[in-house]
Amino acid sequence: MPNGCPPRTIPYTIRPGDTLYRLAIRYNTTVPAIVSANPFIDPRALRVGSRICIPTQPIYPACPEGNYYFIKSGDTLYSIARFYNVSLADLIEANPGIDPNRLSVGQVICIPLATPPVTCPEGTTTYTIQRGDTFYSIARRYGITVRELREANPNINPNALLIGQKICIPQR
Repeated sequence: MPNGCPPRTIPYTIRPGDTLYRLAIRYNTTVPAIVSANPFIDPRALRVGSRICIPTQPIYPACPEGNYYFIKSGDTLYSIARFYNVSLADLIEANPGIDPNRLSVGQVICIPLATPPVTCPEGTTTYTIQRGDTFYSIARRYGITVRELREANPNINPNALLIGQKICIPQR
């Protein structure tokens, strides 16, 4: 997210007189879509100069952790759920308004953080995945190898990290 906004949104700076309703009309979207793309704003008290994200698709899933995913050719909700180790039911629940049988390339969905709580064994520390983290960057930050990190987290797909997900960091 080079501009700080989720996929399929554009950044916008609030001006005097702006309301979510006026912005929805101007950008051909809906108030709920704007609120979903900006879960931390107060829709009744927009602050002049604050930056929000305007969705470019009318139905935009709320995604508090910001784990957005672009549908690619051949994707199914089942294959996405398996890749991210979330249940199909949780994936469907996190994306109300989408038709699971009619996904379109480029459509944005939310990947919910539905992993069970992690209890790290003695000799490890709990770490919460942040935006942009990779196993490589985490390993470098903690002075360990990617292999050690993988061994400490055998049930975690390093290619499908989710913001807010907890992992175990081996201590040296």
